[in-house]
Amino acid sequence: MAGGRRRYGQGAFWGDQIGPNPTDRAKAGVKRSLLVEADGGPLSVVIAGANVPDFKLLDATLDAIVIERPLPTEEAPQHLCLDKGYDKEPAREVVERYSYTPHIRKIGEEKKNAVGEKRYPARRWVVERTLGWLSKCRAILVRYEKKASNYLGLIKVACILLWYRRQHRLSLLR
Repeated sequence: MAGGRRRYGQGAFWGDQIGPNPTDRAKAGVKRSLLVEADGGPLSVVIAGANVPDFKLLDATLDAIVIERPLPTEEAPQHLCLDKGYDKEPAREVVERYSYTPHIRKIGEEKKNAVGEKRYPARRWVVERTLGWLSKCRAILVRYEKKASNYLGLIKVACILLWYRRQHRLSLLR
C-alpha cells in the first residue's frame, strides 16, 4: 500500500494539532491562544486544533510565558482579563493557581453603563489587535507547515518582530 507508512516524526497527512473548525463547515484549522501585556505585546502563545475550547488552553498559555513573571503583591496585583469563553470552573481554578486577579465576563452578562445601555468591552481589543498584527504575516494567516512545532516557531518569530518594531519605534521617539 503506497503511502501507508509514515516515518518517525511525521504527523497526520494535513499536519498535526489541527481540528475541525466549528464555525467554518468543519474545515481543518488551528487555534492560537495568546497572552499579551496591557499594551499588546505578546508574552506567550500556544496552538491547538480549532475544535479545542479556549479554557482548556489557559493552563498551557500561562505556563508558556517567556519572561520571568514578578510575584503579585497586595499593592501591585496582576490582573488577567478573559472573555466569556473562559467562564468555566476549570479556568477559574487555573487563574487562582497562578495568583492572578481574574476579570472574566459571565456568559449572558452584558456590559452596561450607568444609564443601563449596552457598552462594549474595552479590554479585549488589545488581544484582537495583536492577533491582527500577527495575521499580517502570510505564513501565519494560512498555515503551510505540517508540523505544529514549525508553525509555532513562525508565530514566535513574528512575536519577536513585534517586540523589535515596538522598541525601534520607541527609540525613534527619544
